[in-house]
Amino acid sequence: MLELSNAQIGGWVGQFLLPLFRIASMLMVMPIIGTQIVPTRVRLYLALAISVLLVPTLPPMPVVDAVSVQAMLLISQEILIGVMFGFILQLYFHLFSVAGQIIAIQMGLGFASMVDPTNGVSVPVLGQFLLMLVTLLFLAMNGHLVVFEVLAESFVTLPPGGGLLLNHYWELAGKLTWVMAAGLLLALPIVTALLVVNLAFGVMTRAAPQLNIFSIGFPLTLVLGIFIFWVGLADFLAHFQELTVDALQLLRELAQAR
Repeated sequence: MLELSNAQIGGWVGQFLLPLFRIASMLMVMPIIGTQIVPTRVRLYLALAISVLLVPTLPPMPVVDAVSVQAMLLISQEILIGVMFGFILQLYFHLFSVAGQIIAIQMGLGFASMVDPTNGVSVPVLGQFLLMLVTLLFLAMNGHLVVFEVLAESFVTLPPGGGLLLNHYWELAGKLTWVMAAGLLLALPIVTALLVVNLAFGVMTRAAPQLNIFSIGFPLTLVLGIFIFWVGLADFLAHFQELTVDALQLLRELAQAR
């Protein structure tokens, strides 16, 4: 009869379950994989597959009692680290959605919204377009592979049971303000051009009061806004690369990887 000691069970728990919780928590929160369109069971299977492949290459994990307060604390720490990884990626993806919403409101397309299947909420069409564009570019440039590489390195730089450097994460929290700033800067050229168009309409109305600004201003603003947005896409790839590098670098700083 096969008998297992508490030390053997604790070793298996520390060697496999601790990395599994970190990987699974990140997959549950991160964009693309952690959205509603991917079933929870599929995400769990993917986390198990990644853990099986990754565990043999990891350094030794702490041996803990399977049912103890120490094990619960280590599991909570692993879940917190994985959620922070996914949260940074979510912020990175949603800054493009915020930029699209700002542009849509300025050009009069704020009412044209659609249901986002990944989050289950209604967003403007331009925001959803930029979100899908960024998702395809991120996958085409193997950004997801870089994320998994940083996750694997985090088990060396942030080993389970090694403790969290709260001061380090407090400094990183201050850097998260770049998300809103990046979204505003991404939309600023188009918003500025549309502001000039609206000022021109104001001057026309002042010069010729007989013009009905409500009948000609809205369609012209909409058409010019779509044209300016189309022209602005020519420089979108450069902004995407710069913001992607910043987001992945912030992810490496979170994992304290070099």
